[in-house]
Amino acid sequence: MTTALLHFPDEAAPARRLAEAAGLAVHVVERHRFPDEELKLRLPFAGVGEVPQTLVLYRSLDRPNDKLVELLLIARHARAQGVARLVLVAPYLAYMRQDTAFQPGEIVSQTIVGSFLAELFDAVITVDPHLHRIERLDQAIPLEHAIALSGAERLAALIAAKRDAPLLLGPDAEAYQWVARAAAATGFAFDVCRKVRHGDREVEIALPGIDVNGRRVVLMDDVASSGHTLARAAEQLLRAGAASVDVAITHALFAGDALTVLEAAGVGEVWSTDCIAHASNAITMAPLLAGALRDVLP
Repeated sequence: MTTALLHFPDEAAPARRLAEAAGLAVHVVERHRFPDEELKLRLPFAGVGEVPQTLVLYRSLDRPNDKLVELLLIARHARAQGVARLVLVAPYLAYMRQDTAFQPGEIVSQTIVGSFLAELFDAVITVDPHLHRIERLDQAIPLEHAIALSGAERLAALIAAKRDAPLLLGPDAEAYQWVARAAAATGFAFDVCRKVRHGDREVEIALPGIDVNGRRVVLMDDVASSGHTLARAAEQLLRAGAASVDVAITHALFAGDALTVLEAAGVGEVWSTDCIAHASNAITMAPLLAGALRDVLP
């Protein structure tokens, strides 16, 4: 059974790393945007017999709105052309944070987008999705093969190589699962801060009851967007006597001036996985993604 990996030009580097690790042929989607923002896509399988029986689509869903339309167009076209099995590798999975209606009338996007992906694909592989009120990815994406990997252990190995006996801290209670996994892999001490959010960019951070004086601290989380939560935590830690504060995250969304915000707060280094292409990328997820692919490919 023929299998190929398809990617967009803006994600060529991580997609090709995955293709190499998985031993797959790799192809590029042609993408054109009309003046009215409408998209035109072209797949490289035009001739008779060229269409693979299994197609792996690599598309990380940061800045997701156009990308969700891309998934719809590609999946429907691929099925019509005879692709029997479609696998989505979306290292970052969007619309997972809205997992309940916090206010009357709010739309719960997690299950809606999850069902949309389940209708298009036979398997979905992602990394550290924002799941806090459910235990498994298949509760959001109703597929037999809805696979959630984690970057925590790979980041932990990097931290161990960069810092001697650091203290791992989550900026809030929701980061506990990632910090705990990294600590279990390394034996480093860990804890989490407490966060009170007043808006997308206004947060208060309370440090845990642990002595940070003279410690090298690494803040860990699944995702960083505005950078303000991490920045406030870093400021508090440095005021409390921390020798240094670095940041290790799976998903470097980093909207706007986020890196400047972190630098101004006293953060030293920022390390991220390549789930989202960014200058801070320090770890590739290709080996883990390739292993997951081997489990779902025929």
